[in-house]
Amino acid sequence: MVRASRLSVAATLALAGLGALLLGVSACGRRSGGPLPIALIGDRTALDVGCVRLSPAARTLRGATVEGLVAFDAEGHIVPALADRWIITDDGQSYIFRLREGTWPGGSRITGETAAAVLRTALAQLKGTPLGLDLAAIAQIRVMADRVIEIDLAGPVPDLLTLLAQPELGLPYARRGAGPMALGRRGASTELTMIPPEKRGLVPEEGFSGHVRPLVVDLLPAAKAVQRFNDGTADLVLGGRVDSFPLAQEAALARGNVQLDPVIGLFGLLVETENGFLAEAPNREALALAIDRDAIIAAFNIGGWQPTTRIVSAGVEGDAGTVGERWVGVAPEQRRALAAERVTRYMASGKPAPLLRIAAPGGPGTRRVIDRLATDFKAIGIVVVQVGEDTPADLRLLDATARYGRASWFLNQLACSVHKPACNIAGDQLLAQARQTADLRERARLLGEAEAEITAANPYIPIARPLRWSLVRAGVTGFAPNPWGWHPLPPMALLPK
Repeated sequence: MVRASRLSVAATLALAGLGALLLGVSACGRRSGGPLPIALIGDRTALDVGCVRLSPAARTLRGATVEGLVAFDAEGHIVPALADRWIITDDGQSYIFRLREGTWPGGSRITGETAAAVLRTALAQLKGTPLGLDLAAIAQIRVMADRVIEIDLAGPVPDLLTLLAQPELGLPYARRGAGPMALGRRGASTELTMIPPEKRGLVPEEGFSGHVRPLVVDLLPAAKAVQRFNDGTADLVLGGRVDSFPLAQEAALARGNVQLDPVIGLFGLLVETENGFLAEAPNREALALAIDRDAIIAAFNIGGWQPTTRIVSAGVEGDAGTVGERWVGVAPEQRRALAAERVTRYMASGKPAPLLRIAAPGGPGTRRVIDRLATDFKAIGIVVVQVGEDTPADLRLLDATARYGRASWFLNQLACSVHKPACNIAGDQLLAQARQTADLRERARLLGEAEAEITAANPYIPIARPLRWSLVRAGVTGFAPNPWGWHPLPPMALLPK
């Protein structure tokens, strides 16, 4: 069995401060065997797990109810799901999966033909998304035997297992997921229960019901989720991000623990239009120059949370090291003066001072970020206003965790087929070449060149790595901080034996 690709040692050590952070005091866990009450930050739309463009909350629920070939355990390692074993050929360009004995919902046997058909459909639905680009090297899905399928690649995809474990690659049959959990109702709440092995076409397990517990999940706004934890009516809060982190800090002072995941990804401003001031790359760079990232980080008082001016997190696999942090050795006042000069030049022809709309989620954490950005941009002659997440805007606060720890994930988020405004054609072509290159050293070189080109175009203005938090009461089992910020529900339903 092959485990998921992990972050490099350098990247893991750099993030250790985040993972180790523990605030507040412990409280008693719920009695063993009773339902585990969970507050999941999100809204009722997360219950629609049938699509492939999922919200974070919907990904959590889909991951529990719609199995793929493989899955994640609590620590982010790859474990069997519909496939109970697999092998990878020496050249890394073919993955062969043996499917488990069992049935789809409704009683039909799980076969290579049915699994391959559903997987092809899932891949087709992901076209035009960053995840679709991550999987673009899949050339063919072949049925080799009754319960054996092979995925052939046009080039190596070292993180294919990690990608196949994503909830979007769950394989519903006849629009129904194969588990391992069933979704139902408990009053106004959502209840998830482990499906007995015999109902999945598997061998019955003696004492199964005594080794599992139901999960009672409520989809709530962040403030209500934290209140549930404070009231003692939830033992776990999942789905915390920067926008709601101040609420977690307040909760930790009362009772409970804040757990931070050592994630990487993108947290910054995504350019949404090439009109007006944002039409030229030097003007977009002026925004990047003006931001006081240290001040934004300081507003949250989190040890180990680091600012960055790079698109790609340093130290990940495929980072050739040719692109470093920008403007090293340049004093903040010099950077701000250069940015102000570009705004002045823009207005010299009679154009009004730039007014930029930033689309961002509500929440006290977002307010802290936007307030700091407003101060920084005002100093160079730019006014900003915050608008809702779904409102047309000039800039968008992007907050996304990496699905796997390689440079390609970061750059695929900014590919022209995914995000058109201010995309860089030269960088996009280099990125496409890298996807087709089998030699990993050459691929790293191409990715480094692509990052340099895309960075110069400034379609995205980095601020820091993302922040992911949970509230976890003492005694809760099945939860573990991990590099993906992903907390699967099935391990939480298993009772220690």
